[in-house]
Amino acid sequence: MKKIVFLLLLSGSVINAQKKAAIHNSEIIRIETTLASDEMQGRKVFTAGIDSASAFIEREFTKVGLDYYKELKNYRQEFTSRNQSANNVIGILLGKSKPNEYVVFSAHYDHLGTEQEGKDKVYNGANDDASGVTAVIALANYFKVLDSNERTIIFVAFTAEEIGGYGSKFFSKNINPDEVVAMFNIEMIGTESKWGKNSAYVTGFEKSDFGTLLQKNLKGTNFNFYEDPYPQENLFYRSDNATLAAYGVPAHTISTSKMDSEANYHQLSDEVSTLDLDNMTEIIKAIAISSESIIKGEDTPRRVEKR
Repeated sequence: MKKIVFLLLLSGSVINAQKKAAIHNSEIIRIETTLASDEMQGRKVFTAGIDSASAFIEREFTKVGLDYYKELKNYRQEFTSRNQSANNVIGILLGKSKPNEYVVFSAHYDHLGTEQEGKDKVYNGANDDASGVTAVIALANYFKVLDSNERTIIFVAFTAEEIGGYGSKFFSKNINPDEVVAMFNIEMIGTESKWGKNSAYVTGFEKSDFGTLLQKNLKGTNFNFYEDPYPQENLFYRSDNATLAAYGVPAHTISTSKMDSEANYHQLSDEVSTLDLDNMTEIIKAIAISSESIIKGEDTPRRVEKR
């Protein structure tokens, strides 16, 4: 009888934790709207706009209660690119039993800046990639509240993706790739995929069993991860997952972007009003659920062939 009561209490505590950790649409709207606002001035690297975006992400990580990464004394991983200062924003949740095994959730927070002339001067980058950064912040809060990660989770917002991926390259060269179990890079999830709602694709699906594991964890839901339908675009090596993937890490990008028909891609029109934020919320929830067995140390994706 005592055992039954204990199991019921344990089950209830898990359910309560999951309810508290819920990913709310209102939070997705708040974060996305802030990151893609005109006040961020298009978040171009080496500008006041990207400094504002970095400060916002740092405040969000502080609010969540993330720890600092390695020897950093704050959330800023600073480096020099093109003889100018830049920084990634990184926070971690230390793993309970496998602290030296890392799972990375990432997105890039830089974009294209502004134009000198015209009625609309700001490249808001709502989909590219404020949507991904919004997901990273929401997932940080989710996993912090859930408090069940056996592996260490690293949440990172990369800079300088738009000018050559310098932020992710610096990060990747300053971590032991053998200790990185998986990387969930999130890039442009604000619009519906070619399959409609409740779906996304995984770049490099065939290069490891990462996507298969994610789909296994989604059994019983109506969400589906598909193989990248745009192989001719070589997307696996065109985003911030590329450097760690080249080192053999199962580092993949999750996206919904219709690369053959995204009218707002790298345009001034990439604004919050063009996004489906309800669907985006469901995608972020699916990413959270799909990562569960990897976060808990129950599954380890097969390594990618080194490049």
